[in-house]
Amino acid sequence: MTSRRTFLAASAAAVAALAAGCSTTNVLSPSAGTGSDQTPASLALVNKMRAERGLPALAIDKAAQRAAMDQASRMAAAGKMEHNIGFGSNFAKRMKGMEVALPAAENIAAGQDSAAAAFEAWYRSPKHLENMLGTSFRGLGVAIVSNPASGNRPYWAMVLSG
Repeated sequence: MTSRRTFLAASAAAVAALAAGCSTTNVLSPSAGTGSDQTPASLALVNKMRAERGLPALAIDKAAQRAAMDQASRMAAAGKMEHNIGFGSNFAKRMKGMEVALPAAENIAAGQDSAAAAFEAWYRSPKHLENMLGTSFRGLGVAIVSNPASGNRPYWAMVLSG
C-alpha cells in the first residue's frame, strides 16, 4: 500500500510539474524560432479583396497580432501545422487567454515564403477565404515564424477578431 501511495504521489507531482510548465497562452520564447509580424503586408491584401466585395476594411488588432505570433511560434517549435498544439490547447481558450475580441477565426499555413504567398494559399481555400471575408470581423493579426530545429520551414498564422 505504501509503494502505491508513493507512486500516486510521485505521479501527481509529475503531472503538476508538467502542467505548471505548460501554458496555452504564453508566446514561446524568441529562441524557439525567428518570427516577424506580417500584419501590415497581409492587411493590405485582405482589405483589397474585401473592398472588391463591398466589405468594410479590417484594422490592425494588437491582441490578434500577439495571438498570431503565439500560434506561429507553437507550430514552428513543434514542426507541424495544426491549430491545437500543446497540452490543453484549444482555439477558444487561446483566444480568450490572449484577450482577442470575439468572434474570432484563425487561418494557418506552412511553407510560403511571403505574405502574398500565404494570402494566396488562404484565398484558394474555401474555408480560409470565408474567414477572411467574414462580416463579423474587425481586426487582423498575421505572423510568420521559422525554427532552425524544424528545418526553417515558415509557419504562418492569421487571426481575425471581432
